[in-house]
Amino acid sequence: MKKFKWTALFIVIMSLIWMVGCTSKGNLNEESQLEKPNTVEKLRLKVGVMPAVDSAPIFVAAKNSYFEELGLDVDVQIYMNAMNRQSALQSGELDGAMTDVIALVNNVQNGFDIKVTTSTDGSFPILVRKDFEEKKDIKVGLMEVSVVNYLADEFLIEEYSMDKIFINEIPARLEMINQGQIDMAVLPEPVASQGELMGLEKRIYNSKDEFSPEIMVFTGDAIKNKEKEIELFHKAYNKAVEEIRKDENIARDILIQELKLNPEVKDKIALPEYNKARVPSKEYIEKIISWNEKVLGKKIDLKYEELVEGKFVK
Repeated sequence: MKKFKWTALFIVIMSLIWMVGCTSKGNLNEESQLEKPNTVEKLRLKVGVMPAVDSAPIFVAAKNSYFEELGLDVDVQIYMNAMNRQSALQSGELDGAMTDVIALVNNVQNGFDIKVTTSTDGSFPILVRKDFEEKKDIKVGLMEVSVVNYLADEFLIEEYSMDKIFINEIPARLEMINQGQIDMAVLPEPVASQGELMGLEKRIYNSKDEFSPEIMVFTGDAIKNKEKEIELFHKAYNKAVEEIRKDENIARDILIQELKLNPEVKDKIALPEYNKARVPSKEYIEKIISWNEKVLGKKIDLKYEELVEGKFVK
């Protein structure tokens, strides 16, 4: 009888242990299932672009969900003023931004940790005011330490003596030349073609450089902590370039849509040849550094490796 009681008690105890174990395991599985979605963080980037043709691949990648297909959420912000874009980049509001090599050199020289991860492809015609009569001395609207100042020297310095009027905001530059307050202005496409619709003359000059001064930069913090995101960004960028190469009207249409342009400007836009992600050469960077030294009147002691991060284009 005692033996029967002990056997029954043993069975009851083992049954309770088994039930507790199953319940605990079930609770753990439920908790794991509840926690699992929270452990998967979406990859995100916030980038700033300018109202320029080199923004087209980024717009196309966003519209066609190329970023999304790779699991990347990209917030694209459009800036009309390069100074505002620069402030957003320096304050940490942006992970990366479209800028130019001239600004890159100046920023890194002043201690701002950014690097170019790819060149972009821009187009910068010269707009000429209405009823302009050819003369040696001209007033030119541009931004001081920027691509448009560099290109004004490249395109106009042999033909004209320039009085450079510094106007940071692109719409303000367009308005001043439209009102005849300046003789010429260096403006990015497709804004330049908007001016052409207004009756201004558009002159297109071909650059002798292999690379466009326009670039995409990311902050040192983003390159360190968002390497995967930046890698995917460039992958989607390349896919968009492939699409544009098949039909350049894809770029024209997306620029009109995103920048809210007059549709009549479509066939006037001077598009560049779009290249897949690539970094500018050492020789080109050194040329820009020399120009910066001349404009700023000071020595710039920077190495190529301090300005360029090439691992995203390999």
